[in-house]
Amino acid sequence: MPQSISPPSADDCIFCRLVKGDIPATRVFEDDLTLAFMDISQVNPGHVLVAVKRHAADLLEATPDEAAAVMRTAQRLALAARTAFDPPGISLYQMNGHAGEQTVFHFHLHVLPRHPGDGVGLTWPRKHPSRQLLEQHAQRLRAAMVDQLRD
Repeated sequence: MPQSISPPSADDCIFCRLVKGDIPATRVFEDDLTLAFMDISQVNPGHVLVAVKRHAADLLEATPDEAAAVMRTAQRLALAARTAFDPPGISLYQMNGHAGEQTVFHFHLHVLPRHPGDGVGLTWPRKHPSRQLLEQHAQRLRAAMVDQLRD
């Protein structure tokens, strides 16, 4: 479904400019597909963003290899954060689309060391659909996955 506000092109994307080195960033790690850098709005020490280098507005525009590379880099950084900062928890956040609360339209993942009382929260209303409705939803997803294999 088209959105009323279109994401920026690669030319206007702040993360693309960061990847190219046009704007400064505190880089932590880089490989062929990803760049990890410190979030300038640190929630907790060690808060890092892992972005794909190629412009992809969100997870749905990333290739399977890019998505896997982001998770591999995120795991490396989570392990490093555990050693460097000893947080009692680590959260990964990745948003897609305006309704998903995405604010920078370039596929990236937050690696966020967590501490009790750090003010970060994620809540949603719990709904309790019937097993029959869950099966219907699952069937729709399975059918969509089969269709993807045909494309």
